[in-house]
Amino acid sequence: MASTTLLFLLLSAFCVAAEAQQRGSNISRGSSLTPTSNSFWLSPNRLYAFGFYKQGDGYYVGIFLNGIPQKTVVWTANRDDPPVPSNVTLHFTSEGRLRLQTQAQQKEIVNSASASSASMLDSGNFVLYNSDGDMVWQSFDLPTDTLLLGQRLSAGKELFSIVSETNPSTGMFRLKMQHDGNLVQYPVKTPDTETYAYYATNTGGVGDNVTLHLDGGGHLYLVNTNGFNIVNITDGGYDNENLYLLRIDPDGIFKLYSHDLGQNGSWSILWRSSNDKCAPKGLCGVNGFCVVLDDRRGCECLPGFDFVVASNWSLGCIRNFQEEICKSKDGSTKFTMSTLENTWWEDASYSALSLSTQEDCEQACLEDCNCEAALFEDGSCKKQRLPLRFGRRSLSDSNILFVKVGSPEVSRQGSKKELRTNILVISVSLASFTLIILAISGVLIHRKNLLAYKKISETGNVGLTEDVALRSFTYMELEKVTNCFKEEIGKGASGTVYKGAISNGQRIVAVKKQEKVLAEWQREFQNELKVLGRTHHRNLVRLLGYCLDGRNRLLVYEYMSNGSLADLLFTPAKQPCWVERVRIALNVAKGVLYLHEECETQIIHCDIKPQNILMDEYRCAKISDFGLAKLLMHDQTNTFTGIRGTRGYVAPEWHRKLAVTVKADVYSYGIVLLETICCRRNVDWSLPEEEAILEEWVYHCLEAGELGKLVGDEEVDKRQLERMVKVGLWCILDEPSLRPSMNKVLLILEGTVDIPVPPSPGSFLSSI
Repeated sequence: MASTTLLFLLLSAFCVAAEAQQRGSNISRGSSLTPTSNSFWLSPNRLYAFGFYKQGDGYYVGIFLNGIPQKTVVWTANRDDPPVPSNVTLHFTSEGRLRLQTQAQQKEIVNSASASSASMLDSGNFVLYNSDGDMVWQSFDLPTDTLLLGQRLSAGKELFSIVSETNPSTGMFRLKMQHDGNLVQYPVKTPDTETYAYYATNTGGVGDNVTLHLDGGGHLYLVNTNGFNIVNITDGGYDNENLYLLRIDPDGIFKLYSHDLGQNGSWSILWRSSNDKCAPKGLCGVNGFCVVLDDRRGCECLPGFDFVVASNWSLGCIRNFQEEICKSKDGSTKFTMSTLENTWWEDASYSALSLSTQEDCEQACLEDCNCEAALFEDGSCKKQRLPLRFGRRSLSDSNILFVKVGSPEVSRQGSKKELRTNILVISVSLASFTLIILAISGVLIHRKNLLAYKKISETGNVGLTEDVALRSFTYMELEKVTNCFKEEIGKGASGTVYKGAISNGQRIVAVKKQEKVLAEWQREFQNELKVLGRTHHRNLVRLLGYCLDGRNRLLVYEYMSNGSLADLLFTPAKQPCWVERVRIALNVAKGVLYLHEECETQIIHCDIKPQNILMDEYRCAKISDFGLAKLLMHDQTNTFTGIRGTRGYVAPEWHRKLAVTVKADVYSYGIVLLETICCRRNVDWSLPEEEAILEEWVYHCLEAGELGKLVGDEEVDKRQLERMVKVGLWCILDEPSLRPSMNKVLLILEGTVDIPVPPSPGSFLSSI
């Protein structure tokens, strides 16, 4: 009897759905929509509409509920593309294509065979038909974040949350109807395994072709291939006159909504997948963890970290201190450990130790330069690298998390009034003394800079417009420093570099000597002085002094004992391990970011390449050779100039004689990043033809899911590898505006910000 009743209900639902399918608006070829007039096509019941809806300063194409006061979007086309401007037109062309078009570009929004007509059905389904009246495409087959009454989520299909109520792009969470019959929620970009799940119907193993159904009365259930109900997710029985929809929300929880179609109706939540607001994994981004206080969800950062954007927790947290070399020469560490209790994190440990005490675990991580955090529980010490993911407060977990942080700030509390008074007096005295010392130092430095500037002007007529706080050497001094230029350590087009020693032989330096005094090389010499004379960063080679003595032009730099990045990458015996290559990529990114965004005067380096990245005694990467650099004025964002740089690393806009911005350096960095990942040159014709051009081979490996080929048998962090490959490919796109800023590059490399798959060279995006 029960099975007969169920069969009757299914047949009834089918008949209702079929009737809704038959009732639809008739849209013929040649029809069009614009955002500002005639912006949508209505269903016959005037409840649903297909067309443009406004979001921020632009428009998206989608399906929305137009017949209720709260306009509710239920489907969006090309949701991950930027919104379109108001001058765009949506054409149902004479060839039967749905095409977005502006004066400059066009794009099809539906991937289907040629259609003869279209219809917006009463069910909320937008459909395309061929000349025989057969359906060739429907929006119900491609749900975004919402399931409507009568719609099915079939095996292998997914719903993806939106980013926020104001951003319909793909968000952080997904609901998947798996082929094994289990309905599961995961964070995006994670494998379909139990480790990453945070909700499941636990119906795995019941067979393929299980589908999720939403029917009248708010009945949500799973049906197998034979049409039998496997499990009721909701029992239904709600008011049949109401409107229902299922949606996975930006907070990661999927909910069943009901709307009373009466005059004062509004949306209400009938059911939700979890009442635990911290259940969705990854709500707080990397290095952040979820907490619930007074039934309100919030996010906190690991000790020593701050939010990337305080108003957007999902972007995660980033260190609030400058990373230093792990250990000093004497073996002592420059870090300390901070503790965090009762939290849960993804177990991505690279080493697990059996240790009896938490102090032993803390010390083991502190002494290991690869260890950035450690989880201790019940004698198990699990070492982890950053970023940490899926964090949440969990009072049921008795573990202790140790996080490596910078030197602690010393804060002491006193209970006696006299102690507070003494501290205040000492502080005021120190502050006064410091101000006096700074004032005296400022006067002395100013006088020194004026003398240096005067000397440069008188002896070399360099034409600098800013003061340069560098030491001036005579030619005889540098001849002595280098032992008559005896030990050559490098040679370039504009000069030769020699090893020397200053400060009575206590400090090793590199002395670059221009071999010829040509106008072009004179300009490069001036550039080096102008740029490095006003910059100071741990990832830029430091200029210590100069020589302008007659026709002699020499520059004195800090000595970089480990040669160039090119020496390391392209010499098999010297190639650094994966962890070191990641650190090198981060250090170079930090140096370029400083030039672009943190320097008083914005600087385009114009010649980023492995040969111009030098390695100090700790193998810390530093950018060098600023002879081709371009300084921008305070209100300047681009410049027109002759082509600069080295073939293979030069951005395409140089060749097109277009205005050049800092994105030219981003392109060069992208090439260097791919070379760093693969330990090979960007063009190598000794390899098979399909591998000869690095960027093409890398993109092919990414597309084919074969990134392991890029690093051979080397053991690497696969997520880190994919992240680095993607950001490298984004950096080398032909269109400068599509390349990320160096700040965004750094955040992505550190795992703080997610990155989508880059477009292929022939895609719509790269041809804009």
